Amino acid sequence: MESGAGPVSWLAEEVGRTDPGAEAWSLMHWMMVTNKQRLFGMAREFQLAPQQMIALRMLGARPRKMSDLADALFCDSSNVTGIVDRLEEQGLVRRQSSKKDRRVKLLILTKEGERMRGEITKRMAQPPAPIASLSEKDQRELRDILKRAVESVTEDAEEENDSVADGFAIKSRRQAAASR
Repeated sequence: MESGAGPVSWLAEEVGRTDPGAEAWSLMHWMMVTNKQRLFGMAREFQLAPQQMIALRMLGARPRKMSDLADALFCDSSNVTGIVDRLEEQGLVRRQSSKKDRRVKLLILTKEGERMRGEITKRMAQPPAPIASLSEKDQRELRDILKRAVESVTEDAEEENDSVADGFAIKSRRQAAASR
């Protein structure tokens, strides 16, 4: 690819980064941004707004609290209310009070919601043309490299969670000792 044109210049080159990691991230970001049109088109085919399609996809097979969906979508609870209202109007989701706390609303997919989620999942699992057109060997190598990257994130996140939990445990022990 030519310098200054196309995906390589998308992020890294624009800020003077020439290291392979920054260039790889630029290319992945470019793929995500260019794939956005495909996802928006898919949402239109299912007569959903993109946010509704993503919410439906995230609900999965188990009941989920509205607040958990808001966290997963990185949005305010009031935005989720509107998204869920429209999904409910279409008969894809229903709200149910939690047995543990009636103030908490759980979101449950209807049969039609499960069916549509399954279709969306099948379509989203199809790689976009630039990845599908790679040789099987290249696809395997790309998959394996990305798996290693994801595994390292998971390990880092676990270590971070462990240190937060350890810090909380130490603080709790100190508070308990101080109250004696």
